[in-house]
Amino acid sequence: MKKADVFEFYRRLAELNPEPQTELEWTNPYTLLVAVALSAQATDVSVNLATRQLFRVADTPAKMLALGEDVVREHIKTIGLFNTKAKNVILMARQLIEDHGGVVPADRDALEKLAGVGRKTANVVLNTAFGQPFIAVDTHIFRVGNRTGLASGKTPSEVESKLEKVTPAVFRLHAHHWLILHGRYTCKARKPECWRCAVIDLCRYKPKSPPPRGSHPSSLEPAPEAGQ
Repeated sequence: MKKADVFEFYRRLAELNPEPQTELEWTNPYTLLVAVALSAQATDVSVNLATRQLFRVADTPAKMLALGEDVVREHIKTIGLFNTKAKNVILMARQLIEDHGGVVPADRDALEKLAGVGRKTANVVLNTAFGQPFIAVDTHIFRVGNRTGLASGKTPSEVESKLEKVTPAVFRLHAHHWLILHGRYTCKARKPECWRCAVIDLCRYKPKSPPPRGSHPSSLEPAPEAGQ
């Protein structure tokens, strides 16, 4: 994709949704960290349902550690891989208390040393909680990057590296959320809704999907509402 097209790609997404937000519910960097870690192989909706009550009683590492693994497991049992995730949440709380004074570090290397935290989770936390211009490549962003031609790559790390190179500085802070929301609601895996895509003319995806019978095609996609 040409430099001018990349700029226009982001400009349109920004025009539709100037202040994109994560759909995970959080109240501080710690609850965001836990929520993102729990979201692996799970939907944001399912994580929110499980964490609403959990975060009411444990919104700090000390409170989470005091709950214990069994109670945490009970709260998140509706989420996939809940046994492993409950162990990681408790171990993560202990690590934060012992190594960081109970404070979530605003450093990627430090975050990646925590239980259950990989590069994607670290990037999301740094971007959303600390305003650092990192792009976390999940399945949606990986698909959008490759399908549109914005940033092609065989691995998430390759796509991340290319996105960091091509994304204009003015769009770097919100790039992660624009791309993930675009992939989640418009550029879907099985049936991309090309007829209402705001960047359809910039995208290299050839088999553009037609609108459903009886629908009214539009070149502009509405910004999704939080919690959708």
